[in-house]
Amino acid sequence: MLSTSIRPPGHHSQRAAANGFCMFNNVAIAAKHAQREHGLHRILIVDWDIHHGQGIQYIFEDDPSVLYFSWHRYEHGRFWPYLPESDADAVGQGRGRGFTVNLPWNQVGMGNADYVAAFLHVLLPLAFEFDPELVLVSAGFDSAIGDPEGQMQATPECFAHLTQLLQVLAGGRVCAVLEGGYHLESLSESVCMTVRSLLGDPAPPLSGPMVPRHSALESIQSVRAAHAPHWLSLQQQGSTPVLSPSTYSPEGRPSPLLPGGPELKAAAAQATVALRALLDQLHLRPTPPVRMAVALTPLDTALVLPPDVLHQEGSSPKEETQAWARLHEALATEEAVTALGKILYLLDGILDGQVSSGLTATPAPATVAILDVALRHSLSRGAQRLLCVAVGQLDRPSDLADDGRTLWLSVRGKEAAALSIFHVSMPLPGTTGGFLNFVLALVLPLAYGFQPDLVLLALGTAHGLRESQAALLAALLRVPAGGRVLALLVEESAPQLAGVLAQVLHGEAPPSLGPFCVASPGDKQALMHLRRQLESQWKMLQVAGETRGYGLHGMPGTLGDNPALELRVDSGCVLRAGRCPEPAQQCQADCAPLPAPA
Repeated sequence: MLSTSIRPPGHHSQRAAANGFCMFNNVAIAAKHAQREHGLHRILIVDWDIHHGQGIQYIFEDDPSVLYFSWHRYEHGRFWPYLPESDADAVGQGRGRGFTVNLPWNQVGMGNADYVAAFLHVLLPLAFEFDPELVLVSAGFDSAIGDPEGQMQATPECFAHLTQLLQVLAGGRVCAVLEGGYHLESLSESVCMTVRSLLGDPAPPLSGPMVPRHSALESIQSVRAAHAPHWLSLQQQGSTPVLSPSTYSPEGRPSPLLPGGPELKAAAAQATVALRALLDQLHLRPTPPVRMAVALTPLDTALVLPPDVLHQEGSSPKEETQAWARLHEALATEEAVTALGKILYLLDGILDGQVSSGLTATPAPATVAILDVALRHSLSRGAQRLLCVAVGQLDRPSDLADDGRTLWLSVRGKEAAALSIFHVSMPLPGTTGGFLNFVLALVLPLAYGFQPDLVLLALGTAHGLRESQAALLAALLRVPAGGRVLALLVEESAPQLAGVLAQVLHGEAPPSLGPFCVASPGDKQALMHLRRQLESQWKMLQVAGETRGYGLHGMPGTLGDNPALELRVDSGCVLRAGRCPEPAQQCQADCAPLPAPA
């Protein structure tokens, strides 16, 4: 993993011409070098600069060995470089068709939810199917909040999340190369977040409600439609979307804010104030001194772990442990009480900010009871939102309140069901494509929408996961949780499984899943069924530009949840009885309180 600061930037430079302040196309040269000198056959280039890197596109547009993904401010062709080939329907040439992926942002103001949605619903499905040997990032931070060129709203910690999502690819071989960025404070903090992620530090939790904008969803849908003919991973996610005609039309559209104009200055000032408030919050969340701790006494002797992993010896106070144990008959044995004490001690370390993530073992007969206690103990310690991913024969506690503080995702059985918006059951898919579809199109969108304080990942008896699948699931859940994951294994688990989970929770890359195999019809149907049930409430599940709303505090809800709150979408406003206080074309807010109906 590597980050490098190179000036001048390079992604606009072409084979025989400098362009856009770029003389040498640094990332393209690096890709060619990796091919020629190291024999690599599949390279992924991710360009998150706010300008389209047309130079990289022109160099590799007929080359199927390089998958190029770029999102960029486009505004229907009225933002530089004003090219029709920057639109979603430009997918490459000749043998390279399908290997150029353009995601055009047609409005300013895209934020954390929009960027993460683009990764989950476009980039990562293609990237896993492509299976790169190296990931190169054209890391331009003019796409971050406060930048006068981009005029976007993504906060610095978002780039830590994007980086960590990329680190599950290519065995963790990721190189970020600096491109644009014109707001020094935003640039420096975003670079810092990216470098910390490359070093393995957990990403701070994202700020703000995770609700993608309408315009962002339209762009995502257009890209998926353009590439569905070329990629099985998009074809397996349901009915093939229909590509709208190109929206390239530089004439006859509103002019963007002019550099130096009063509107841009006001917007920049507001963004600077917001950025400083966010940075103050980030500085109040120090990185835990211990990245990873294990309490695996029955398995410790067979494990090979990174040298700085803490082998925990402590246990919670005996009286406290026994008080919790009295809640369940399954915790009456000395073995169960001992395991519970170690787990509560490790859990307290995570909740107190001393440990980032942990791994522990439980006696199989006591696993359900210990998981129930872990949930209740975390809530009693002040955790606001807990995500529990229970794989195998692990039942949700019958008296667990369905009050929005816990989201329970059960992976077992043969039926898919959303028993409530906070209790979802899904059978374990049988192929690599089905498993990836399940994780990227269901688990991660739910996790990002829920924004958990802590993730409990429990692998019970007969969980059915291969080591590579369990490792990928843990590595990806670590990202939206800000690194706070406690994994529970039954003591009968193979030491190899415990070892690979400890490595990915420590920040190392998971092993490859192997060749991509498309999802079975049953797995595809189960996922579609759940998405239809849940996407009206969990907005990160959406991949099309539908009118949306949310309830109080950004939690999932409907427009009817709060008559005084409406979601203003990018194409105008969702009105209640026409009570919008300003014309839609002047509305710059993504959401705002409106007066309650008389």
